[in-house]
Amino acid sequence: MGRWRPKGKPASKYITPEGYRRLNEELQRLWKEERPPITKSVQEAAAQGDRSENAEYIYGKKQLREIDRRIRFLSKRLDGMNVVERAPEDTGKVFFGAWVEVEDDDGKVERFRLVGPDEADGSRGEISVDAPLARALLGKRVDDEAWVRTPNGERCLYVNRIWYS
Repeated sequence: MGRWRPKGKPASKYITPEGYRRLNEELQRLWKEERPPITKSVQEAAAQGDRSENAEYIYGKKQLREIDRRIRFLSKRLDGMNVVERAPEDTGKVFFGAWVEVEDDDGKVERFRLVGPDEADGSRGEISVDAPLARALLGKRVDDEAWVRTPNGERCLYVNRIWYS
């Protein structure tokens, strides 16, 4: 089976200032802290002679390729991003960057923040603005219903609170 995948819908180009800062810090760390020692170890391994059976050289080159791939991705992605630095004029509606508290029919309360796809992290309660849940919440106000299609069927969520930080 090949690695080819059909091209999907392009990800949103929006990002919060915090997300931009985190990705930029990762890029700088990779470029200035992680890459130089690996480059040096690869040079030292290459100087030992035969590279075809030199495990240190082969492993170092593999690490270098992975770091360079991530650096290229972050560089390209950060160049095309739109940093959303301010809250919308109508803070009573759910837009990008909003924190939303929702409640389901069983009374379970959850909090989410709508962020860019590159900074989404479920452990922090941040979901991608491209996710089905986020798309269902966009434009809603307090006390509105949002219907979300899940693998277990449709789910109704009630918007309890909206805030921007």
